[in-house]
Amino acid sequence: MSPLLVATALVLLLAAPEPADARYRVGISEQSAEMFSSPAWQGLRLEHVRYMVAWDWERAGSQAEVAAFMDGARARGQDVLVTFTAHRGCFDGRRYSRSHVCRAPGAHAYRAAFRRFDDRYPWVRTYSAWNEVNHVSQPTFAKPGLAVRYYGVLRRESRRRHFRVVAADVLDTSNMAWYLHAFLRRAPDRPRLWGLHNYQDVNRVTSVDTRRMLRIAPGRVWFTETGGVVRFGDSGQWPYSEGRAARRTRWLFRLAGRYQVRRRGLRSAVGRVYDYNWFGAPAGARFDAGLVGVDGRPRPALAVLRRFLPGHR
Repeated sequence: MSPLLVATALVLLLAAPEPADARYRVGISEQSAEMFSSPAWQGLRLEHVRYMVAWDWERAGSQAEVAAFMDGARARGQDVLVTFTAHRGCFDGRRYSRSHVCRAPGAHAYRAAFRRFDDRYPWVRTYSAWNEVNHVSQPTFAKPGLAVRYYGVLRRESRRRHFRVVAADVLDTSNMAWYLHAFLRRAPDRPRLWGLHNYQDVNRVTSVDTRRMLRIAPGRVWFTETGGVVRFGDSGQWPYSEGRAARRTRWLFRLAGRYQVRRRGLRSAVGRVYDYNWFGAPAGARFDAGLVGVDGRPRPALAVLRRFLPGHR
């Protein structure tokens, strides 16, 4: 297509009317506290944000970074979904490190770390036990029993503190269904809140994995991390394209709207969408899904997201 035709198609895409009666809620998954000072983000008037925290955040030396984000979120009245995860640097792109610092915590260590975080931020109302439990970059990979133990710790803590717990936060890879079934068999109760990172469906314009998740997981599913990818892969799997990311973002919200109410044959419906992420990556980065550039310049996907916000709170 000529540049003129591409530009015209993108303008028509962004100008198309979108539904204003969706019941799911929208938030942003982001790691940088600078988002809260962005006029573009403030203009969206969102109330939900997701933040990933290394499980032993104090030992990792990230107290200042965590404090900047959490304090900034609270100052802006955000409902923060806190997701625990492994250290940055524990995955080299091929395997999870077996070093001491990357070792998976036991239930007692996990609980102690959580309580320290909870004591510092007692206003948090929603937690996810572990990020992408079925991905090879995490110590829970191929170990659903370990993921269940972390979930069990938070469920017991929630009875004391009354917060919500996302049971299993999964990526839509080939082992997703197996992992969910194994998790459900081991879970001490019947979890009713789940997280899905449906990058494949969103960026391949399909719905297979999303529907599979909704068939298996009972209750409510949140898209806890998802979005149109600007660039992914060293081999050019998804080469840089802000226009493609905008079109895929539109498909993301169509998927959420389609399954915001439980349909026949499904056990759950979509309750929230956390678009990942706000700031883009530097040139040449392996992964970039930012709604704005590194410099804060809005990208077309941000206009798409904005068109789906009427009716969301």
